[in-house]
Amino acid sequence: MPDTMIELGTKPSPEAEGSLELDKLAAALAKAQSEIEGAVKDKSNPAFRSKYADLGAVWDAIREPLTKNQLSVVQFPRRTATGVAVRTMLLHSSGQWLAGEMEVPCSKQDAHGVGSATTYARRFSQIGRAHV
Repeated sequence: MPDTMIELGTKPSPEAEGSLELDKLAAALAKAQSEIEGAVKDKSNPAFRSKYADLGAVWDAIREPLTKNQLSVVQFPRRTATGVAVRTMLLHSSGQWLAGEMEVPCSKQDAHGVGSATTYARRFSQIGRAHV
């Protein structure tokens, strides 16, 4: 691994990594998370008779607090053998960063199945999760 990265957690994992220094990112994230309110659950899931926050609502909930605290999020989806993986990076204006990856299986191997799995992975990977 390059010397600018560390692996996080107790077991080595290429899915969780970050910059060597995290003090500025950690402080900014703590401030942002104190400002993040729950995402609006305005979509209905008839199969479970429940409401949920879609990806747009999650972004709406986190965009301003992250930006105000010099944080940004980028996501990179990719296909896997069984579904879709999304790598999410949390970046701070100082250059410090954290990254992780989440994989979601595809219910169907067509455009709808891949799109749905990608959206789920992106929504569930959002920083702070905005109480989805």
